[in-house]
Amino acid sequence: MTDQNLPSAPEPLGILEAALYVADLDAAERFYGDVLGLERIVRVADRHVFYRVGAGVLLIFNPMETCKPSGNPDLPVPAHGTLGPGHFCFAVDRAALDTWRARLVAAGVEIEADFQWPNGARSIYFRDPAKNSIEMAEPRLWEK
Repeated sequence: MTDQNLPSAPEPLGILEAALYVADLDAAERFYGDVLGLERIVRVADRHVFYRVGAGVLLIFNPMETCKPSGNPDLPVPAHGTLGPGHFCFAVDRAALDTWRARLVAAGVEIEADFQWPNGARSIYFRDPAKNSIEMAEPRLWEK
């Protein structure tokens, strides 16, 4: 089916949530909660931990648990998950990138890359304990 055959629909308002997958939720909680200082919303045993990020939510799932059906008829979330490193990018003001870099280095986090894109926006890249590629970049990276 081509898009010309599809009924029109309004554009999505934005990204409400994004997910990363980790085998060790305790290590993820230390990293995202303590090192990055994100506000934890909820943790459910060894299944997931969720964090508030601005108006959105970062979902951290254990893929060995989320591949199982939910078993809750009131929350029929389909099984999902992936194995291997993923990627997530935080929007950060340019003025704060040096502060973030210093905080990460002080916490023993290796900065893999720190550069300016062709449009002048700056990004820094590092890894979480599960080896997911995490980026902090100026929001203007994706300006139209």
